Amino acid sequence: MVYILLGTGFEEAEALVPADILRRGGVDVALTGLDRRTVEGAHRITVVADLVAEDVALADGDMVVITGGPGVSAVEGNEAAMALIRRAAGQNGLWLAAICAAPTLLARAGLIGNGNHAVCYPGMEGEMTAVGVAAHMDRSVVADGRLITGRAPGSAYDFGFALLETLRGRETAEQVRAAMYYGG
Repeated sequence: MVYILLGTGFEEAEALVPADILRRGGVDVALTGLDRRTVEGAHRITVVADLVAEDVALADGDMVVITGGPGVSAVEGNEAAMALIRRAAGQNGLWLAAICAAPTLLARAGLIGNGNHAVCYPGMEGEMTAVGVAAHMDRSVVADGRLITGRAPGSAYDFGFALLETLRGRETAEQVRAAMYYGG
């Protein structure tokens, strides 16, 4: 199961594009509100989540995805969401993904640092490099072990396909990419 965290002000494209790609590839996805199921995004698109963070029970193979935008602050201030993120970051068998401003949350929380490779929203890389993360700002997506990061809303498709490839393999990701006529 992939849990995509939706804090108030989340970047809609960064949540919904990967969710769509993953579901097309046969991956179970749960849009996950923090403390309520109805969540408004950064551009006033309201989404009804499948569940809330406190109801998530992570199992081996699961992935937690953190989207960017102003929703990062909401996630950072929610203990249930941060507990999920800490568990995904610290437990073998779980995956952690973050896009746009969200990788900086991981840096601030001490969950990534020296030796990690990542990308984040341009202009925020100082928060990453300050804790020893190698910021690859020339890339749309960076995979580093069980951590996958994406650059910005414009990277949502590449990020979604990277998540799908990680969970279901290159062949499935290529099949979905071809069916969507995505040439990015």
